[in-house]
Amino acid sequence: MAKAQVYVTYKNGVLEPQGLAVQRVLSSLGFHEVKKVRVGKFIEIELDSAEGVDLFQRLQDMSRGVLANPVIEDFRVELSE
Repeated sequence: MAKAQVYVTYKNGVLEPQGLAVQRVLSSLGFHEVKKVRVGKFIEIELDSAEGVDLFQRLQDMSRGVLANPVIEDFRVELSE
């Protein structure tokens, strides 16, 4: 059994309203040292590791096709077997 973590974040330059809202709230609570907040998604996946299957490539395909919007989001995949 393999485990993977997929981290999805907005690309630089893409307006991120949720991050801006969190930043404003933190500032209003006195956390003035916070200059920028970016909010993303963290996805954990458990996979069966079939022989001859490149799980990392499969995860890349899943991320590009379903888990992230490649137009506005970047993703990073970590795989442990």
